Amino acid sequence: MIKDKDSDKQARLKQTFSLWKDFTFEAAHQLHKVPPFHKCGRLHGHSYRIRVHCSGKLDPAKDWVVDYAQIAAVVGPIIQKLDHTNLNDLFDFETTAENLAWWLCTSISQNLPSLYAIEVFETPTTSVTCKK
Repeated sequence: MIKDKDSDKQARLKQTFSLWKDFTFEAAHQLHKVPPFHKCGRLHGHSYRIRVHCSGKLDPAKDWVVDYAQIAAVVGPIIQKLDHTNLNDLFDFETTAENLAWWLCTSISQNLPSLYAIEVFETPTTSVTCKK
């Protein structure tokens, strides 16, 4: 068994850690501020992936930054509100990935102090990040 030296424990407690948890939802939207005939001007859908980034020091009582279950408890209900909807029916702003990332970051940060950033993937190869 490898023993934890007191100096190692103190060094660990001073370290900042970053972690993330992913969530998915399906939703449609339509952008209104795009040029005529732009494909995003038509109603279309995405399989969104939301990556919730948290950062912080270890909680000395638990040796973790935040419980993944706590992240799920905060983010899950928000994702459920978005799943299988037309985002234009929910928001009075242009439903770009940037605006969704900002809204998610603002909403989630209220109940998740360790939140560092939200990353919104509209497709497997495109994403936008909003830092708290």
